[in-house]
Amino acid sequence: MATSARRRFPRPHDFRPLLRFKRPVLSPTRRRLEQALTISDLRAVAKRRTPKAPFDYADGAADDELSLARARQAFEDITFHPSILRDVSVVDTSVEVLGRRSALPFGIAPTGFTRMMRTDGELAGATAAAAAGVPFTLSTMGTTSIEDVAAAAPAGRNWFQLYMWKDRDRSMALVDRAAKAGFDTLLVTVDVPVAGARLRDVRNGMTIPPTLTLRTVLNAIPRPGWWFDFLTTEPLAFASLDSWSGTVAELLDSMFDPTVDFHDLAWIKDQWPGKLVVKGVQNVADAERLASMGVDAILLSNHGGRQLDRAPVPFHLLPDVRRAVGNDVEVHLDTGIMSGQDVVAALAMGADFTLIGRAYLYGLMAGGRRGVDRAIGILTAQVERTMRLLGVRSVAELNSGHVTQLNRGTGAGPGR
Repeated sequence: MATSARRRFPRPHDFRPLLRFKRPVLSPTRRRLEQALTISDLRAVAKRRTPKAPFDYADGAADDELSLARARQAFEDITFHPSILRDVSVVDTSVEVLGRRSALPFGIAPTGFTRMMRTDGELAGATAAAAAGVPFTLSTMGTTSIEDVAAAAPAGRNWFQLYMWKDRDRSMALVDRAAKAGFDTLLVTVDVPVAGARLRDVRNGMTIPPTLTLRTVLNAIPRPGWWFDFLTTEPLAFASLDSWSGTVAELLDSMFDPTVDFHDLAWIKDQWPGKLVVKGVQNVADAERLASMGVDAILLSNHGGRQLDRAPVPFHLLPDVRRAVGNDVEVHLDTGIMSGQDVVAALAMGADFTLIGRAYLYGLMAGGRRGVDRAIGILTAQVERTMRLLGVRSVAELNSGHVTQLNRGTGAGPGR
């Protein structure tokens, strides 16, 4: 027999637990960042607050942008396999990378023209990375000088990324400056004999610095904060080269040397006193040859999909490369990483370390240094939570049994 609940008039003290109002957050930037729970949330904020040309430069890829979409799909297609009844009250996210400890299994990748995204640019990335205890990589195409990055983050671990230019003396002068400034690792990028067809930049008329046209002025109206910062701080310029008034693609094609080969890489290795990473490796045979040369790490990367569209997905290549090179050389990975789950999956499949590019830039565009801190914080929380849910207490416990990939046609090819 059904019975109805007894009802009564609510008493004043019944409302007290329900009337707990949050203290209002007066800073709009802080409010936006606190409401961002994922890197995708930061991207949405960044898109609202950044003019189209610089946002698309960071967000876009080459041609039909299939390589980038496939890289994201590869991470979305993983299945995790957790273990139960493990004590995961404490997890250790640190890893040994190139002879030193990193507090997290990811660092900040090199990105060009970073002050165009937001005026604090590379300094926001370097100081946030130092605070988090992870490496920061300054690009040859950066908009803050080697010396200024070193001064801003003297306790940080700074790496320098090198493009070999047609002017070899100027290229190696940068390498010398990086060594003198205390940068301990050199990333040589090898997948840019010419610039990729970055069609968003072409359609936006992307130049360095941004050009004021009727379209850019109209696009700027709802984004006054970006333009105020841009017009009231030091003019945007390259830290490592002269000013340029053309498009980004024209600049890259005028500078990059399509004749660079393995002999040149060996020559660079002889000049550099620190650790050497080769960035842009996209098949097993090249990985094996680099390992035999004695490089310290290979970075599986298709340049975030910004060079050869339909290039192999680094995450798909990872297991084969790991088996081929064994433990003779570290294997790092970038491209498509947008969550801590992606980082954990890469580590489980054999990567020693990962680098984030767009994920950090979305935070930068959303809120400057605080936005970068937020991006790192989001990824850190996701890494820790995923490790706990998998039943592992340290990165070293991750292995291929924790994750499988859905074979949606990897397209990795023979690689030899």
